[in-house]
Amino acid sequence: MVNDKTDRQHGKSAGGVAGGHRHGAFAPVAKAKDAKGTLKRLWTYMRRKRAVLILVFCLVALSTVFTLIGPMLIGWAIDYYIVPQDFKGLAGICLIMLAVFGLGSLSTWLQNHFMVGAAQDIVKEIRKDLFDKLQQLPLKFFDTSARGDLMSRLTNDVDNISQVLNMSTTQIFSSLVTVVGTLVMMIILSPILTLFTVLIIPIMLLATGKIAKRTRKNFMEQQQRLGDLNGFVEEDITGMRVVKVFGHEQESLKEFTRRNNLLSEVSIRAQIFSGIVFPLMNALNNVGFAIVAGIGGYLAVKGVISVGIIASFIAYSKQFTRPLNELANQFNMVQSGLAGAERVFEIMDQVPEPEDEPGAVELKYVAGAVKFKDVYFSYKEGVPVLKNINFDVKPGQTIALVGPTGAGKTTVINLLTRFYDIDSGAITIDGVDIRNIKRKSLRSNLGIVLQDTYLFSESVRDNIRYGRLDATDDEVERAARLANAHHFIKRLPKGYDTVLTDEGSNLSQGQRQLLSIARTILADPAILILDEATSNVDTRTEVHIQEAMLQLMKGRTSFVIAHRLSTIRNADVILVISGGEIIERGSHKELLAQRGFYYNLYTSQLRGEGA
Repeated sequence: MVNDKTDRQHGKSAGGVAGGHRHGAFAPVAKAKDAKGTLKRLWTYMRRKRAVLILVFCLVALSTVFTLIGPMLIGWAIDYYIVPQDFKGLAGICLIMLAVFGLGSLSTWLQNHFMVGAAQDIVKEIRKDLFDKLQQLPLKFFDTSARGDLMSRLTNDVDNISQVLNMSTTQIFSSLVTVVGTLVMMIILSPILTLFTVLIIPIMLLATGKIAKRTRKNFMEQQQRLGDLNGFVEEDITGMRVVKVFGHEQESLKEFTRRNNLLSEVSIRAQIFSGIVFPLMNALNNVGFAIVAGIGGYLAVKGVISVGIIASFIAYSKQFTRPLNELANQFNMVQSGLAGAERVFEIMDQVPEPEDEPGAVELKYVAGAVKFKDVYFSYKEGVPVLKNINFDVKPGQTIALVGPTGAGKTTVINLLTRFYDIDSGAITIDGVDIRNIKRKSLRSNLGIVLQDTYLFSESVRDNIRYGRLDATDDEVERAARLANAHHFIKRLPKGYDTVLTDEGSNLSQGQRQLLSIARTILADPAILILDEATSNVDTRTEVHIQEAMLQLMKGRTSFVIAHRLSTIRNADVILVISGGEIIERGSHKELLAQRGFYYNLYTSQLRGEGA
């Protein structure tokens, strides 16, 4: 069973991506390359909630109707009850207005209630499908992808979709209905006043457009500066040990201050220009109200329209510009949401790990005979990593793989576990080609202990039990004893129930490695892989780990990758790999006698240790 995740990267990947903030209608946003196609795919999730969405849109239409009735009732109250001083009738129409506004508020609350529930259900399904897809993807995908980017898609991009569904869907529909309905009511009340109201809109669009150009440029620079600062902070925190070792705290602070000042300067410019927009729009709106009031007053004096109509019309004109502002604000949010959805669907469209071959078998009993025959492999087409690899491993033997960095040692393991498939040749276990074995069955018979252990933010007990989830507490403790881990576990604050933090950072490297070995012992694999398992620990801890590994290796076929050649002197066969080829093979004594590559490597290490 595979018990650790490798961090080796075979493709170029970037670290975490700095996050940003929304800055209103004119902040730069990523745009979907295929907005129409993305919208169609998003609809496949939304249509599962069709009944709720129809109800929501009906409630939106209803609340809009109530919003449109309100100003009309105000005009009637003035013309038919306040001017004639009919206070009894005024009380009646006030009750009607109270009921209208109350029902409007109720319908708005209900639409939000139902939409939030539907949106969260939709986002829950998207998030589940995305995570499910990640479990199906081959290791090659993760080796060539930036982990920060994948996390961003699972969190930020899904959050953008959530915001669009929660807010923009109803907001856009409501704004469109309100604009159309208000325009109709204004025309009914006074076509002349409507004309003067509509004439203000091009001026507003022209003014905001001019400001938008300057604002967008400043916000783009602000995002760049923010990303630059966040990247520096992330790098500084990650490398804090190095910063302190070399005493560069003050230099780091100076560099942070410089970048922070640059961000502050551009942010001030961006916010100043952004802040002009809404006061300007309010000023133009007030100009519009003044024009309506002035012309309306003139028309009222001439007896063309009543005071009530003027009051209703002013309310409608204010109601007319508000949805236009909302539509402008929603545009960026929708663009951001669609871009996020597109990035999510890009992951969902990745080719998953191939299904098992028809007729693939389960490995019921594994003796542990492994054979590589004429194996060729390349991560990138035309650039071979392994060439003509041939070797036979008998059940229970220990095979050591040695060679310079990048020779192809870990690649051999990646092929044996079928994290990658060979280009040509064959790999067999007990005579069965691994391509004819079900992947889950194959990997459940393999146990891997890596140089960089991975522990989860769970208890020590649960981390060991990850090797076999149905193991009892006694079996977990027995595995820990065999791994020489029991003694330090009992000294932890809560023993086996101590919760580990951040990949086991509250333990030493050696302790983490012992837990990893205990986990593998519990899994009881038929074939064992030890990949640089002792390279990150001190000599004393290495002795404990070596003892634990000897327990683990008893009766198992074992593959050992090691840079410290002193740890593999007892291996049955040592394969020396260089340039993707096996250049020497034999026992420790046999290879020393050949006085070749292995001899030079071993003696140079001895000299280094002696020094």
